[in-house]
Amino acid sequence: MQTINWADRGQNLTIDLQSDITRGCIGVSRMSSVQVGSGAFTLWLQVRGCSRMESSEGRFHLHAGHWIVLDRNSQPRLQADRRGLCIGVALQGNALELLNADACRLYPGCGAMTRCDLQIAIRLWRQLVRRPAHDRVSGDAMLRALLRHVVHLQRSMGLQEDRCPGRSLHRRRHVLGRLCRAHLTLQGNVDRVVSIGELAELSSLSYWYFSKAYQGVFGESPQAAGVRLRMERAAELLLDSDLIVGEVGAACGFESGCSFARAFRAHFGVTASAYRCQMRALRTKAQVAHIHRASRTG
Repeated sequence: MQTINWADRGQNLTIDLQSDITRGCIGVSRMSSVQVGSGAFTLWLQVRGCSRMESSEGRFHLHAGHWIVLDRNSQPRLQADRRGLCIGVALQGNALELLNADACRLYPGCGAMTRCDLQIAIRLWRQLVRRPAHDRVSGDAMLRALLRHVVHLQRSMGLQEDRCPGRSLHRRRHVLGRLCRAHLTLQGNVDRVVSIGELAELSSLSYWYFSKAYQGVFGESPQAAGVRLRMERAAELLLDSDLIVGEVGAACGFESGCSFARAFRAHFGVTASAYRCQMRALRTKAQVAHIHRASRTG
């Protein structure tokens, strides 16, 4: 059976893959945490509950069905909540060659999957864990299957290499990887304004080239993407927290309540207070309907 690094019931685990170990399966559950050292490409799947991820790209809140792919320099640290269960895979050395295949090429990013896709991912991960440690051929085949599944999830979000500038396919893929990491940085820093200059420097691209390439790949400017992501985070906080409207705006990087109110109304078409009331009423109605259906079916 494949060796698995598992932290459970409040344990803290630090993983530094040795030079002779090219891959490792990871599990984190029930208030435990794990830190992965530099040099490992990681893929994470949130099975249930919630987890908090911190990396060089920022901070992420993972809920059931979320996935996240991190580059080798990310050095992620993940903390599961009381009901949280997150599984992952870390790759380094020769195992990274699997990512060069077209069907297994992953880029930094995060997203959500359906319940069916999550069940498939869990099954593929379990098969990888259960394979004999000495059987590298079958292990590579199982790992490819898991990677291909996540590649499908990325491409279903509209991520396409032909939208990226570059004369050769190798160049386009190289630039796309940098752009994806920049986009992930926007997603991980919804508590502040991330400037284009900072993203361009992170991507090792010029200000003009980065802005044009980002617009072509993601269909919106970096400024628009940053505002949209911060607005989405504000909507989550309004629905799930007891913060007042001004505190929600401050938590999403707005310097004043007035600027947040204007931006929120321009994005959603209603005030933040009205949005909170409407969405909480809809959620309560859905919960009541679910309880009613459950009582009727016995």
